[in-house]
Amino acid sequence: MPMRRPGPVVSTFALLALLCAPSVSAGAPGSTRFIEALGEKTIAAITRENVSDEARFEEFGRLFRESFDIDTISRFVLGRHWRRATGEQRKEYRSLFADFIVRTYAGRFRQYSGETLTVDEEREVNERDTIVSSRINTLDGPSIRVDWRVRTKGGDHKIVDIIVEGVSTVITQREEFASMIRRGGGSIESLIAELRERVRPAE
Repeated sequence: MPMRRPGPVVSTFALLALLCAPSVSAGAPGSTRFIEALGEKTIAAITRENVSDEARFEEFGRLFRESFDIDTISRFVLGRHWRRATGEQRKEYRSLFADFIVRTYAGRFRQYSGETLTVDEEREVNERDTIVSSRINTLDGPSIRVDWRVRTKGGDHKIVDIIVEGVSTVITQREEFASMIRRGGGSIESLIAELRERVRPAE
């Protein structure tokens, strides 16, 4: 049976997991505490009353930039094209990448409808990375497995991938960007131009 790809709905569940994370457990391992604490911060920011959508968007963007290793993820997603990019292109691409992710998913938090998150275990992958395994318990269907790949640098924790039903979201994003580059004739500049359009505020 083929694995379910993290399309828009499943990817939304991955990010909604931050909204239904359990309370922080004092005795939990470091990466688990990090995911749980991030969930509490996110739900507090996104569900605040009397706050404009733009303010929610800005707060989600701040949490994303603080909690995800944007440099590592953006470079991986660009793949082999990173080596061909100029310094100026890399700088603009990194900035656009973060804005693109935030704009893509911030609005989807409105789809939250009472799902809950169960954290199952934390396991080391190597000396830097840990996988925090969890399940999103949906209201009208089977649970969805979500694994968080967390990298520790100097005592700080950063998410480097969200794995939904065994499929990496960063690999899926890499494939999407590669397709965008192909459509643009193999030009990195064509990808940057498309990202500029996608993050431009609606008039």
